[in-house]
Amino acid sequence: MSDSTWVSTSMPYLTPRQKGQPDAWGAEAAARGGKGSQRIVQADEVPAPDDVATLLDLPAGEAVVVRRRIIELDGMPCELTDTYYPASIAGGTRLAAKGRIPGGAVTLLAELGYIGTRVREDVTARMPSMEERDALRLAPDEPVLKLSRVTLDGSDRPIQVDMMVMPAHRQQLRYEMRIG
Repeated sequence: MSDSTWVSTSMPYLTPRQKGQPDAWGAEAAARGGKGSQRIVQADEVPAPDDVATLLDLPAGEAVVVRRRIIELDGMPCELTDTYYPASIAGGTRLAAKGRIPGGAVTLLAELGYIGTRVREDVTARMPSMEERDALRLAPDEPVLKLSRVTLDGSDRPIQVDMMVMPAHRQQLRYEMRIG
């Protein structure tokens, strides 16, 4: 890919895919002439970290399912994503296993009856931890963006929390809003 800055919008990642469609990241990368992939490094039940418990409206330490992934573009790490689900939703499902999910997690959630209707995102900039710097192949002076996203269903119940870390110099986030 010729441009090193990636402009990303959230909508494709919040919409369930039709049967046979690739996951949103693979489709977005392909549409821009690249190859998007991900490595799932962990998928299991863990105690909810305090910030995740707050976003999921759960007691601190309650069991959640986490999927930890390294997102890659043309073989280069471009994002670290930890996605959390209440264990009451994801326990015992493919979300709690390391394997790929056809159409992506949002599609599986919809099949399970959980459809996101509202999303809240917060973005901050900071210096990466040593582990993040190594995983993203960053120089010591390169900051990251941290995006936290909570997806809520039609009853305003949180069903998913994403914690994403990405190199600031390789990412541009675009937000489009329709009024009225």
